[in-house]
Amino acid sequence: EVQLVESGGGSVQSGGSLRLSCAASRDSDGTWCMGWFRQAPGAEREGLAAIDSDGTTMYSTSAKGRFTISRDNAKNELYLQMNSLRPEDTAMYYCAAVRKEVAVGCSIVKVTTNPFGYRGQGTQVTVSS
Repeated sequence: EVQLVESGGGSVQSGGSLRLSCAASRDSDGTWCMGWFRQAPGAEREGLAAIDSDGTTMYSTSAKGRFTISRDNAKNELYLQMNSLRPEDTAMYYCAAVRKEVAVGCSIVKVTTNPFGYRGQGTQVTVSS
């Protein structure tokens, strides 16, 4: 069992920045694909970014250029640096993880939708205009 706990959300003005963190309860090194997704009220889940165990990163169109995903395997932590935030970025943000052996690789879709993956409780991000 893996426990994921997000932090770092909050309220910012348009154009501002936030850095989200996700602490994993056990070693996330080696074979774990990790990522971030968000969900706004009444909207579908939107995958944002994923990072492979070798550090390879993947971004959705809405995240590319503004968001940066990174991981610290020694600390078992995942991060999402978000810059140039817009009101439409307002949502609950979730951390996700899945073993590559289970997902057969790593991608934004695989880490955020695999039924055998893990997700945190989320952290709220609110961007005002």
